[in-house]
Amino acid sequence: MNRLAGIILIVVGVVIGLVAAAYLFTNEGLTGPARILGLGLALLVVVLLIGGGIYLTVQGMGEAKQQMDAGQQRKLLNIIQSRGEVKIDDAALEMQLPKDKLRGMLYSLVGLGLYSGYINWDKGVLYSSEASKLRDLKQCPNCGGEIELSGKGVARCRFCGTEFFLS
Repeated sequence: MNRLAGIILIVVGVVIGLVAAAYLFTNEGLTGPARILGLGLALLVVVLLIGGGIYLTVQGMGEAKQQMDAGQQRKLLNIIQSRGEVKIDDAALEMQLPKDKLRGMLYSLVGLGLYSGYINWDKGVLYSSEASKLRDLKQCPNCGGEIELSGKGVARCRFCGTEFFLS
């Protein structure tokens, strides 16, 4: 929004500057001091409008970058939570990001309190917070088989297909 307002201010400033210059230099009824005063006032208005427009445009571009970063963080969080566990290489490839940028995003998510799973850097695997709850649930009560995380808040027995919903 700030970016659009900035662009509008810049355009308005340029138009006012051109109209003022055309009027001041084509009107033969103006004397030298009147033209200088008019030029000074027009220049002041134009500088304020264009300067404010540039400031708002730059601020809007910064906000757009922050929104893009937040969108990437949401995407990463959704990838991890929906799959339960994901390899770092797969997440980096899917998001088209280098691993170090992905690592920075993870630490950022942890700092914001949005990611509470765990990461095995040796294996290169990210686990959702639901996966950490599987520590208590190691074997299927139905058949005794191994339980694995199959999605956000869902664990599934590999052998009998029993699903467990984690809260």
